[in-house]
Amino acid sequence: MDHSGHGMMTDLPPFTLGRGLEWSADPFFLVACLLGLGLYGWGVVRLRRRGDAWPVGRTVAYVIGVLTVALVMCTKLNDYGMVMFSVHMVQHMVISMLSPILILLGGPITLALRALPVAARGRKGPRELLLALLHSRYLRVVTHPAFTIPMFVASLYALYFTPLFDFLMGSMAGHIAMMVHFLAVGLVFFWPIMGVDPGPNRPGYLMRMLELFAGMPFHAFFGIALMMATTPMVNTFKNPPASLGIDALTDQNAAGGIAWAFSEVPSVLVLLALLFQWYASEQRQARRKDRAAERDGDKELEAYNAYLASLNARGN
Repeated sequence: MDHSGHGMMTDLPPFTLGRGLEWSADPFFLVACLLGLGLYGWGVVRLRRRGDAWPVGRTVAYVIGVLTVALVMCTKLNDYGMVMFSVHMVQHMVISMLSPILILLGGPITLALRALPVAARGRKGPRELLLALLHSRYLRVVTHPAFTIPMFVASLYALYFTPLFDFLMGSMAGHIAMMVHFLAVGLVFFWPIMGVDPGPNRPGYLMRMLELFAGMPFHAFFGIALMMATTPMVNTFKNPPASLGIDALTDQNAAGGIAWAFSEVPSVLVLLALLFQWYASEQRQARRKDRAAERDGDKELEAYNAYLASLNARGN
């Protein structure tokens, strides 16, 4: 099979889902996914051996999240994504909007903080370095809505509608860097909104919903722009290999449809996660109040009743 300098296959047969899902691992992402699964598994096993519980749902969410990265980067979807705008857009949407949500629901930072050993006094181990990063000014900036929302939007418009995309697609290193960027942007965008891990910016639930809906419409607008375009807008996909049997403009319109439709998926997932977290938070707060009432004989209620009695006595 013929390859160009950056690994792009120029004689791929016409795309089918079966061909797209064939194994074709990108070494960087294969190692990264295996490492991510291995470290998470080590943390869960360490907690279990210590007698500590770790929610099965978090483990399932994290594993599926990592596997979605492997799905788009370690199969021939990655090969087709180098020459077909529509397949590339599937990769982009999954790795920037679906994978981050699932990975964050897995609570990897919380797991690390619980599983990593505390360093000896006067020393700094991995746990201490992680805590320092969580409390750093850098993380406060990159997880603030004033940074995350513009970055989330710029990852679409400033990338695809400038020569930067063609430059990055011109080499394997550039392509990997772009995909890592998509994943990182998704993580820092969704982390303050619905991540279960501790973070420097954690607004109230209503504000989180506003942050979510502030970013999502731009994905829909981007998709509509691609769907309505009358000429190919990205040089990389202007001349697809003849072996694919596709038209560049038709493929670009399909990519726009994918971007437009996919913008709804994370909105629903994150909204459900937020509502569940909100409900769980209210339940925890109610239980805390009940326990406090049991300890002090419900002095707060007694004080309130005494206040009402005093008002009644004044009225008489």
